[in-house]
Amino acid sequence: MTHLLRRLAFYLVTAWAAITVNFFLPHLMPGDPVQNAIARSQGKLTPQAIDALRAQFGLAGNESLWSRYLGYWGQLFHGDLGISTSFYPARVGTVLGSALPWTLLLVGSATVISFVLGTLVGTLVAWRRGSWLDSVLPVSTFFQAVPYFFFALIVLIVLGSDLGWFPITGGVDPSIDPGLSAAFIGSAIYHGILPMITIVVSSIAGWILGMRNMMVTTMDEDYVLVAAAKGLPNRKVIGYAARNAILPSVSSFSLSLSFVVAGALLTEIVFSYPGIGFQLLQAVQAEDFPLLQGIFLVITFAVLAANLLADVCYALLDPRTRQEA
Repeated sequence: MTHLLRRLAFYLVTAWAAITVNFFLPHLMPGDPVQNAIARSQGKLTPQAIDALRAQFGLAGNESLWSRYLGYWGQLFHGDLGISTSFYPARVGTVLGSALPWTLLLVGSATVISFVLGTLVGTLVAWRRGSWLDSVLPVSTFFQAVPYFFFALIVLIVLGSDLGWFPITGGVDPSIDPGLSAAFIGSAIYHGILPMITIVVSSIAGWILGMRNMMVTTMDEDYVLVAAAKGLPNRKVIGYAARNAILPSVSSFSLSLSFVVAGALLTEIVFSYPGIGFQLLQAVQAEDFPLLQGIFLVITFAVLAANLLADVCYALLDPRTRQEA
C-alpha cells in the first residue's frame, strides 16, 4: 500500500506538470484563437463580434498570464475544456465526447485482441519450440515490418474496394439513426473490421516475440524444472512459467492502453474513421488550440492512469514488489 501511495503522489505531481505545460505551450505560440477566426472569416467579423470572441476564449481585457493560468485550473475543476474554434460554438468536451467512443471501440478492442492472442501464441510457441509453430514468428514479424498505413491501404483496396466485402470509409452507415440499437451497433462493428484487422496484424508480432522469449528464459528456471520433474500436468507447469514471463508484457500492455486514447492516427485517416486521432489531425490543420489542449490533456491522463494500473498489477502479480516497498 505504501508503494502505491508513493506512486500515486508521483503521478499527481506529473499531472500538475503536464497541465501546466499544456496551458503555457499554446500561449507561447504566435497568434491566438481569435486571430485564427478572423483570418478564416476573411475580415467579415465586426468589432463587436471580435470582442465577444475574445470574451468567450478568455482573452478579453488586460489579464495577466498568471490570472489566465488560475482561470484555466478553475475551468478544469468544473470540467470545462473551453470552446473549439474549428467547431465553433461547440465545446471541446462535446467534440471529444463524439470522437472518443469510436477510438475506444476500435483501437481499444484491437489492442486487447492483439495482446491476448499474441500472449497465448507466444506461450504456445515457446512451449513447442523447435516445431512448425516457430514459423509463426517470421510471418508475424514480416507484417509488423510493413508500415501499417501501407498495409491499411492494401487491406482497403483488396478487401474493401476490389472484393467489396467490407465498407471502406466512415464508422457507421449514415442511413442508420444513431443510438444503442442492434442495427447501429452491428454497422459500427462491420465498419470497424478492416481497421481492426490492420491494427491487430501489424502489432501482434511484438506480443508473440516478447512472450516467447520470456517463456524460453523462464522455462529454464529451477522451479519450472522441478515442477516438470514432479510430474505435474503441462497445464500447471505452463501456468507457473507464464505467470512470471508475462510481467514485462503487463507493463507494455499498460502503455499500449494509454496510447489507445491517441488512436491510430494514420489508420483512422486511411479509413476516414471518426476517432480522436483523426480529430487531432483536424485540430492541427485548423490551429484549434483549445481542442489541441483538450486532446493532449485526455492523452496525458490516459497515460498516467495506465501506468498506475501497471503498478497495481505488478504489486498483485509479483510479491517482490510489495516486499521492496
